[in-house]
Amino acid sequence: MKFSICNEFCEGWKIGDVFAFAGDVGYDGVEIAPFTLADDVRRIDADRRKEIRDRAAAAEVDIVGLHWLLAKPDGMYINHPNAKVRKETQEFLIELIGFCADLGGKVMVIGSPKQRNVHKDLSAEKAWSYARQTFSACAKAAEKRKVTLCIEPLARTETDFINTHEEAIRMIEEVSSPNFRLLLDVKAMSDEVMDIPDIITASAPHLAHFHANDANLRGPGFGDTDFVPIMNALKGIDYKGYVSVEVFDFKPDPETIANKSYEYLKQSLAGIV
Repeated sequence: MKFSICNEFCEGWKIGDVFAFAGDVGYDGVEIAPFTLADDVRRIDADRRKEIRDRAAAAEVDIVGLHWLLAKPDGMYINHPNAKVRKETQEFLIELIGFCADLGGKVMVIGSPKQRNVHKDLSAEKAWSYARQTFSACAKAAEKRKVTLCIEPLARTETDFINTHEEAIRMIEEVSSPNFRLLLDVKAMSDEVMDIPDIITASAPHLAHFHANDANLRGPGFGDTDFVPIMNALKGIDYKGYVSVEVFDFKPDPETIANKSYEYLKQSLAGIV
């Protein structure tokens, strides 16, 4: 089990500085939100991609992959009723797969709640069908580039499409690709009926990536969410992927967020919190 951190909480920082900072704290990797690098990664040329990868290597951290995939550019929508919009979104996701692979990343988190809501002009069934078509096409591209797409169940306050691990697993089974798997997020799981450790155990065959945060949108250790049983559940399924800190409340500052989250996760893994 390795620890990484998402980069967007370091607002305004150069990506090389984020890599160096994360490595100094002790993280094994950094997970990148593409919009922090450019509104459209298609504008990032091969030289710049190599530079980003080299900066991570110099800091001795892995580029884990990408998340917040569809925040930019505007207009993306996984299951939109307009076929042109869906095609453009699919093509952009395939470009992101290439970008992720070029950076050395291995996972891409499909969250993007606003870009997957059930559109007012669609039934839930039709939205599901359109999303499955998009994911299936992207999964084929991901297989070629050795990138794993991870569908993320999100809370009902964020989206009305795929809110539980069971729904995510259903989509994974329908897409039926070794490169289309599951991301579990502590904040999102806090909205489910089942206890978080039980969700982890039930999802074990599909789990490829994990986001660590508190139900209050802050980092691990900044709220009431107890991570000892969570880390024990991950150990119990022999999880060997990344546990990646993702926060939505950027207070008080990047240094405090990164250091306290890392120390709390290490202590929780040891079962001493």
